[in-house]
Amino acid sequence: MSSTPLQFLRYSVICSVAAFVWTGLATAASVPLQPFAQQVRRLEDALSYIGQPLPMADHAAINRALALTDESQAVTKLQEILDQYVLVEVDINAESRVKVRQGKAKPELVEKGTRMFLVKVSNGAGVTAPLVVESPNSGPTSLRSRGEKEPAIELTQEHVKERWANLEMYHDPPMAPRLSGLGIEYQILQIYSRDHGQRSAKIAFNVGQGTQDIGFRNDILVLFNIEQARPITLRVRDEKGEPSIASFTIKDLQGRIYPNPSKRLAPDFPFQPQVYRADGEQVRLPDGYYSIEYGGGPEFYRRTKELPIEGNAPRELSFQLQRWIDPSKYGWWSGDHHVHASGCSHYKNPTEGVHPEDMIRQILGENLNIGAVLTWGPSWYYQKQFFSSKDHQLSKAERVMHYDVEVSGFPSSHAGHLVLLGLQEDDYPGTTRVDEWPSWDLPVLQWGQRQGAIVGFSHSGWGLQVKSDKLPNYEMPGFDGIGANEFIVDVTHDAVDFISTVDTPSVWELNIWYHTLNVGFRSRVSGETDFPCIYDDKVGLGRSYVKLDRLTYQGWIEGVRDGRCYVSEGKSHLMDFAVNGVEVGTNDSEVHLKGPQKVRVTAKTAAFLDRYPDPTFFDLGYAEKPYWDVERARVPNTREVPVELIVNGEAVASQNLLADGQVREMVFDVSIDKSSWIALRILPSSHTNPIFALVDGKPIRASRRSAEWCLAAVSQCWSQKAPRIRDSEKDAAQKAYDHAREVYRQRVRESSL
Repeated sequence: MSSTPLQFLRYSVICSVAAFVWTGLATAASVPLQPFAQQVRRLEDALSYIGQPLPMADHAAINRALALTDESQAVTKLQEILDQYVLVEVDINAESRVKVRQGKAKPELVEKGTRMFLVKVSNGAGVTAPLVVESPNSGPTSLRSRGEKEPAIELTQEHVKERWANLEMYHDPPMAPRLSGLGIEYQILQIYSRDHGQRSAKIAFNVGQGTQDIGFRNDILVLFNIEQARPITLRVRDEKGEPSIASFTIKDLQGRIYPNPSKRLAPDFPFQPQVYRADGEQVRLPDGYYSIEYGGGPEFYRRTKELPIEGNAPRELSFQLQRWIDPSKYGWWSGDHHVHASGCSHYKNPTEGVHPEDMIRQILGENLNIGAVLTWGPSWYYQKQFFSSKDHQLSKAERVMHYDVEVSGFPSSHAGHLVLLGLQEDDYPGTTRVDEWPSWDLPVLQWGQRQGAIVGFSHSGWGLQVKSDKLPNYEMPGFDGIGANEFIVDVTHDAVDFISTVDTPSVWELNIWYHTLNVGFRSRVSGETDFPCIYDDKVGLGRSYVKLDRLTYQGWIEGVRDGRCYVSEGKSHLMDFAVNGVEVGTNDSEVHLKGPQKVRVTAKTAAFLDRYPDPTFFDLGYAEKPYWDVERARVPNTREVPVELIVNGEAVASQNLLADGQVREMVFDVSIDKSSWIALRILPSSHTNPIFALVDGKPIRASRRSAEWCLAAVSQCWSQKAPRIRDSEKDAAQKAYDHAREVYRQRVRESSL
């Protein structure tokens, strides 16, 4: 039967309509719960990380859904929870053709800010390609923005006017860059708006060339309502009433963070919830109700203001910082000698990193007196331009920034990363490239010391993992990491001034130090953060407090070398530690005794805990972050922490300290019957360097078991490091290790049981 033109037209329309019907290829019954649930958890983590977490009610609803015994019902419930945040639903049919439709989320944005939406993908083809978003309204939103390179294409004013937004899929961890192939999954779409008011955007999706469905069905037109953001001036005063800088974590009632972390540019870092603002600087906020947490580092109280921002509200907010302690009043000056301006969380620009102007803001905002920015493998050739052997010109009074070196990403890194402080020259003699440096640590340490630098090991616990939680313990670690591994050898050559603590588990860090102290060596401990690698929360999470008459960088690092310091995360303090009136770091930290006798140990102690325990620390193993925190030291059901007196690695006495922020004198009397080292600790929160009590002038040989442990450790270390030492350097390394073995054999013979 022949068809009329009208009949053919009707048939074509019916076919077209049928082709456009939403297929919904993946049903709850066809999507297995286990992989879908893992994706939902990953989505939760990602949204929290980028500053737009799901409401707590939705987290609870997700938990309830996952507890359902009917898997199909659980998948359905999970979709119902997430679908309310979906801006676009994407359907990929069996032929990998993509079509889209608008979802349930309200298309609301904020001026000069970024909002996150979900994209729901029904993947009938099991595609594992990246999901790509395109829009003619997305791109450079100005002809040139501060800090940006010139656009690759020449833009006209009309182009810029039309490109009011920036649309990107969020593919950074914990999200994946490609679709998983699961029948249903959710992706994150981030949209930045330059303007306020109403703006429309054409949004299209595809999973590769040729996957767009015909008839414009892979794009939609979305009308957005964009809230105006108001400039809010922040007035910041320190504890003295002087203009200052503070950290600010700003959240609305939905828990969204401002400015949105995912689209921040330096000096604001995308991996931190907080921003740092000095007196008179601004943030931009849309109308709403906000919680603003502010502070100045661990020596300050954290305060919170809750307030509305609306049309008739003040455009200026005042913040007064208040200390709970000021160690500098007692002559103790804080410093973090392990801060990076490139690598790790900075990796979005791996060939350069960030600039001194960005790093000084971190140091000022956390009220560090000393911040050592270490140039290392990532961005070495770019960042080394900032090294000068002098304090950086951006330093301020009592806030010093100095560029130095971490030997990491170098041929010797397998033996342990090194911190070199106070270098005059940052290129190893005879080298022009990193890969020409020595392939083991001792030559590098000795080179640093020859030019007057203070040298030691960083993130000491890596490679020294043990199962025990005792100090000291006699387990033999693998010596297979990048911490203070070759320290066990180099200390016998008097080539190590310190090992670092606070940024790895305390037992792993301190055990090797205790053993070497027990056989008479005198390397000191320092505190560090390894920002933004081990910790990217903030600088100064690990600190050394050095006692000085006058703050200088050189004086501070010499104080680390001489042990005139204690280490802390800033929440507890052990100041003016002394034995028989001899303060740590003075008189070579030696107290000379004629025969066994009692000594008096004194210190000024302080700690700060909230009145009620932090439940996140319940059941937290010592090898889980944060490794050092005063909350870990809390005596159960109290606001107290134990201050322990340590003699030769063993706790011989303890007194509880009320952690209310008040400074209290503490006194211990202890009998010393042989030459010993003495220290105080609030573990794992703070630890003094040792004072050496020498009885009848004899050296410290406190433990034969420690000497035997050290001897065995040399061979264990050699087994791990030798294969990566160059053949041309192996003979020298073998002699250095043999020297260490002979030293420890002698210490075994000299040590008491």
